Amino acid sequence: MSSRRGFLVAGVTFASWAIVRGIVPLAHASTSSEAFELVKTDEEWRALLGEERYGILRQEDTERPFSSALNNEKRKGIFHCAGCGLPVYSSEAKYDSGTGWPSFWQSLPGAIGTREDNSLFMTRTECHCRRCGGHLGHIFDDGPPPTGKRHCINGLALTFSPAAA
Repeated sequence: MSSRRGFLVAGVTFASWAIVRGIVPLAHASTSSEAFELVKTDEEWRALLGEERYGILRQEDTERPFSSALNNEKRKGIFHCAGCGLPVYSSEAKYDSGTGWPSFWQSLPGAIGTREDNSLFMTRTECHCRRCGGHLGHIFDDGPPPTGKRHCINGLALTFSPAAA
């Protein structure tokens, strides 16, 4: 019995390591039939975004924690969808969650859409750009006031424009 438990623990440990290292994606491309304003072919998205951003925005991959330069972005400004440029988050709602990904307590009004994500043997709320459908990240119920939400967003899913001085 203890050898089975050890095998199970080793398997879960390896799977977790593979997910964090990006060897195994956290989710697969969405099969949603949702319609978006901006539509491109996979080839067009891949050419526009490059491999890493394509994987995140179009195939729902997740970047390694603590790998995004946007974790340390402290200037006032707006974060845009890296796929279509839609403004999605304000720096006013950004905070350091300590999770390794840029985090926000709310999005800009009408900027994102959500859907249920049942990958990884759990149910989460996936968030995506409402205009192009690009996968941004997930929303959790452990954020700060006033919303109590944590929008855990892939840095590669965003671009940042500082406010004019």
